[in-house]
Amino acid sequence: MLDVIHALGPLFLLILAGVVLRRLHFPDDQFWPGAERFIYFLLFPAMLISTLATADFSQVTFGGMIGLLSSLLVLLAALLWLQRHRLGSNPTSFSSVFQGALRFNTYVGLAGAAALYGEAGITAAAVAIAVMVPLVNILCVLMFVASDSQGTAGLLRALKALTRNPLLLACAAGIALNLSGIGLPGWSRDTLALAGKAALPLGLIAVGVALQPRALRGTGAAFWQACGIKFGLLPLLALTGGIVLGLGQVELAVVVLFTALPTATSSYILARQMGGNAPLMAALITGQTLLAMAVLPAWMALLTLLQ
Repeated sequence: MLDVIHALGPLFLLILAGVVLRRLHFPDDQFWPGAERFIYFLLFPAMLISTLATADFSQVTFGGMIGLLSSLLVLLAALLWLQRHRLGSNPTSFSSVFQGALRFNTYVGLAGAAALYGEAGITAAAVAIAVMVPLVNILCVLMFVASDSQGTAGLLRALKALTRNPLLLACAAGIALNLSGIGLPGWSRDTLALAGKAALPLGLIAVGVALQPRALRGTGAAFWQACGIKFGLLPLLALTGGIVLGLGQVELAVVVLFTALPTATSSYILARQMGGNAPLMAALITGQTLLAMAVLPAWMALLTLLQ
């Protein structure tokens, strides 16, 4: 347990540092939106390409991990939809519960995998991202479309945005460079590696800056429903399924880690664009990120005891 806390503790301290920086308005309120775009469009893609283009894929077998993650997400989305009249006080609140249960924070996931399992963890996490990002986005948009808030126009707009997603493009480029045997020739390897090293700490600080503590006031049953599914049901299913399938140590850890991650800050943007409950979504983003500081170490410690 102490080893897990020592590995994950610095991650959460960086997130809390972001919360403090936001309250201090440092450097200023105009700095962080541009910094987030810089991290999202440049630093994180650089890290993903650097990792995947040079990774030794023989270290990790991905088939079972990919199949389990995909199956869990589709199954959970179906179960949530069937129970939509019991989750949230109204359709817009249900949409936030749905996103809060399914979506995941990429920055925290990559940083956690790196802290716990080094290069093998980053490689497995990058592959998980390549699978989960498009699937989760499609499932969330389909939910909004089925709720008839935006219709097929919303689905087409979201699918078009996926084709320009820098994380997906970086994963595809890194895997292609690796499998083609090209790799990263010359200075490109060290250049991308250096840029990628800045991605995780800055990304975690940006997560903290984006939190809205005031949104936690007046949270009701929908908030706790989403948190219960996210931090209880989904990682429990992931752990059970991974053990049954006989996943390796790194693959099982990444599956459990990614299913227990707090929801993504981008959920708030989608809720605003597609008619969801944006205030509830803001509360879920903030509350889940704070709760994850206790829940993630507990799940990782349990996993360590079982292995």
